[in-house]
Amino acid sequence: MDSIEQKIGYKFRNSLLLAEALTHPSLAYETQRPHFDNQRLEFLGDAVLQLVLTEHLYQQFPQFTEGHLTKLRSRLVSRDALDAFAKRISLGEFLLMGKGEEASGGRNRPSTLADAFESLIGAVYLDGGLEAAQNFILRHCRIELEEILQAPEEVNPKGQLQEILQAITPTSPLYHIVTEEGPDHCKVFQSRVAWEGLDLGSGIGNSKKAAEIEAARMALQNEKWVPLATGKESVNNREQR
Repeated sequence: MDSIEQKIGYKFRNSLLLAEALTHPSLAYETQRPHFDNQRLEFLGDAVLQLVLTEHLYQQFPQFTEGHLTKLRSRLVSRDALDAFAKRISLGEFLLMGKGEEASGGRNRPSTLADAFESLIGAVYLDGGLEAAQNFILRHCRIELEEILQAPEEVNPKGQLQEILQAITPTSPLYHIVTEEGPDHCKVFQSRVAWEGLDLGSGIGNSKKAAEIEAARMALQNEKWVPLATGKESVNNREQR
């Protein structure tokens, strides 16, 4: 258990709680023997996660309405977000599961990883209390929380860029991660966005998503597609005549 504790930055006093958090229900089903699993801890961890993030967002954004805060929280507790948190600490490697579940890709299944991450939160809460769970959550959600601090409004540069470009041609912009530097807990990514052979812009972020968003934001500022769009409009006008 030492390696997973090093990964998550928390030392359990009760190692049975950690074992329970890492045990997938398929293990008991396959062995046909009574066995604890992480479903109850998942139920608890979900509630603790919601509480901690709700309070954090409430304190960070006193000017926002209930509806806006709810939207921000949903970005942090979605299955995709939880899956990303779990993969960042390689949680799938440590799960105890049945052979059939593992053979079918269970260690990398987003729903399994999301559930396991919530179970881990529940285990930390029972082992160390609310403060320990709060520290755990805010540490492992740090990158996404920083993204929200940088862009708390419901803006979507990638969506805006795609809408503008597809009004010119059906081709969608393509994003590529060109560099990835730094240790696992503090990586920096650089992304470039291209369309119709044009290099529209680049961006840097602490996650691939953040880098792509920044690249889209720079593309919106650069507007390198304008000459191409103008040329197409001229052709269309001639054809209409």
